Amino acid sequence: MEMTSRVEVEEDSDNNKGSMWDLDQKLDQPMDEEAGRLRNTYRVSQLLLLRLAFQSLGVVYGDLGTSPLYVFYNTFPHGIKDPEDVIGALSLIIYSLTLIPLLKYVFVVCRANDNGQGGTFALYSLLCRHANVRTIPNQHRTDEELTTYSRSTFHEQSFAAKTQRWLERYVFRKNALLILVLVGTCMVIGDGILTPAISVLSASGGIKVNHPKLISNDVVTVVAVVILVGLFSMQHYGTDKVGWLFAPIVLLWFLLIGGIGLFNIWKYDTSVLKAFSPVYIYRYLRRGGKDRWTSLGGIMLSITGIEALFADLAHFPVAAIQIAFTVVVFPCLLLAYSGQAAYLMQNNEHVVDAFYRSIPQSIYWPVFIVATAAAVVASQATISATFSIIKQALALGCFPRVKVVHTSKKFLGQIYIPDMNWILMILCICVTAGFQNQSQIGNAYGTAVVIVMLVTTFLMILIMLLVWRCHWILVVLFTGLSLVVECTYFSAVLFKIDQGGWVPLVIAAAFLVIMYVWHYGTLKRYEFEMHSKVSMAWIVGLGPSLGLVRVPGIGLVYTELASGVPHIFSHFITNLPAIHSVVVFVCVKYLPVYTVPEEERFLVKRIGPKNFHMFRCVARYGYKDLHKKDDDFEKKLFESLFLFVRLESMMEGFSDSDEYSLYGQETERSREALLNSNGNMSPAFADPTISSIDSIVQFKSPSQANLTVRSSGQRSSQAEVDEREFLNNCRDAGVVHIMGNTVVRARRDSRFYKKIAVDYIYAFLRKICRENSMILNVPHESLLNVGQIFYV
Repeated sequence: MEMTSRVEVEEDSDNNKGSMWDLDQKLDQPMDEEAGRLRNTYRVSQLLLLRLAFQSLGVVYGDLGTSPLYVFYNTFPHGIKDPEDVIGALSLIIYSLTLIPLLKYVFVVCRANDNGQGGTFALYSLLCRHANVRTIPNQHRTDEELTTYSRSTFHEQSFAAKTQRWLERYVFRKNALLILVLVGTCMVIGDGILTPAISVLSASGGIKVNHPKLISNDVVTVVAVVILVGLFSMQHYGTDKVGWLFAPIVLLWFLLIGGIGLFNIWKYDTSVLKAFSPVYIYRYLRRGGKDRWTSLGGIMLSITGIEALFADLAHFPVAAIQIAFTVVVFPCLLLAYSGQAAYLMQNNEHVVDAFYRSIPQSIYWPVFIVATAAAVVASQATISATFSIIKQALALGCFPRVKVVHTSKKFLGQIYIPDMNWILMILCICVTAGFQNQSQIGNAYGTAVVIVMLVTTFLMILIMLLVWRCHWILVVLFTGLSLVVECTYFSAVLFKIDQGGWVPLVIAAAFLVIMYVWHYGTLKRYEFEMHSKVSMAWIVGLGPSLGLVRVPGIGLVYTELASGVPHIFSHFITNLPAIHSVVVFVCVKYLPVYTVPEEERFLVKRIGPKNFHMFRCVARYGYKDLHKKDDDFEKKLFESLFLFVRLESMMEGFSDSDEYSLYGQETERSREALLNSNGNMSPAFADPTISSIDSIVQFKSPSQANLTVRSSGQRSSQAEVDEREFLNNCRDAGVVHIMGNTVVRARRDSRFYKKIAVDYIYAFLRKICRENSMILNVPHESLLNVGQIFYV
């Protein structure tokens, strides 16, 4: 918890870092500064790291590992005309795997994680902390003291500072960056639909390879749909349990395809190893023709799954993912593709079923069973990635409120979203049953993946400039290498838009409209509240009774404002003749950090004179944090309030003036001194500059959480004892949660597209999403909704 005191800030002083909220009545101070230090999410032992590396195979790498099922067929859908084309395609696959998954993602992009969190929104959060690009400015200067916040400072004339100013100068650029992030997010959601479809359908096709006349495509499709239903039905068990179930399967799968590939190289054609020379890429493309260029869209499927790799960082530490890829995944994939190429050099007519045809007949059915199981696992990677990235979007106000369930107590990044799970399942079944053709689904899949890669590259350019502050030569090198490969693949998939490539575009467009309209409506609602908030002079002018009857009890007034008195309060007291004896304005806000530690969760300040009995409490969360029923939110809020009253009384007792500040990082000793002192100030508190109160809510035992008034010794001020007793009596009288049930409407003079977005789409999303009271776990019996209409 953080508390406040009167403070005057000198802008050039280094001691200003860590200052708490002012205890004066200035409610409208700016709230847009950020700073702090980063802490590592995963500090794991080597044994646990190996366990997580093993487990990551089942959650992260299934998609990448099952690509050999369909890559060569999608590369040569019309057959192989020249055996040399196989060598050229293999060379492209080898260097694509080396440049994109290995070098770019595993060893560069994964380092850009937000304290263990991956995905486009994690990159966006990093940028929000290093440049003022957030469109909802609800941050306060004390947010910079969070230990999970990191922010670099720039020299005024540095290239990073110039980039920052360029990005911040116009709102259009901020919106463009947000839309870019949303496009990447929508494409990952599209992957969550297309990956299960193509992986399971390709694996199921193995049942008809030996009996093509007895088993039709319809039978294969039905088998695939049944498997998909089973897969999505398992999601509620959580990634932790699913990972241990799937990891052995995927490890066996990689060993099998690597071993079969090595066998085929030895048996059919060892000359395919010359594909490790990039010369054959040049020869392949030099022969020209539209067919060879469009075949790049099929080759690109060999690197699908990398977008899920980055998004799934929330589930595993970076080191575990790097170990799994370099030791198991990468070498086995190289052997698998080389083995298929060796087989096709002698049997190019079997390109449609290249994988299954290349399996030795004696182990065909065991491999088929493992392949089907591995295809199920492949789907898990993008499903998990979809859950992770939607949770991040939800916390940053870019997705409608949905239920989020944490499935692991040990690893908080492992989540399950029931609503999205069933939506993904329905859309996946529609795609599978609608196309019944892995070639068209592959075209759709390739379009989605290459767009995600391009979005990641553009965000990484900004990360390298603003966060890492790399030399411009390194930025140019990374940009050039990435864009050359990705733009080449993008140009190839453009030729396949009419052959299934339109599917992810339609899916992404639908989700983009939903996400942007939700964010736009949320922003406009916040702006309306900011412009309509009540002046402090008006509140003070009402007197201690606020011109009403003050009835026993505590009223928790929820608002999105972190400063000022919300319009809902004036609306409430204007229409009702009474208000509770104690009023606490509660603001629950999410910050662009992965988590906020419990001891730094709450900010408390007093509003108005003491006899008004009005407070503000801001509860801060990161995008990984989640309100849970067992969090005791109300209890912790009151603990923070009581400690604020205690500290305020102590500060007034020894301060010789009306101005004092609270700074720095508190130690265990200083916290104990505050909680256990008998009123005498320890030497640590002899100076008006206190060694922080950030962590004094770290209660050591349930007895310290008991809010019964107990004298802290003979020297506790009578005013403190009286106020604590008053607060306890009010709490015993009852707590009411007052929430605004606002209806947002577009003004009559608004343009027609704004009316459609606000009056229809946003209103519909508000109607079907979860209520705020459910998200915050507010008891229904103590809830009071105050209706309002906002015209934006």
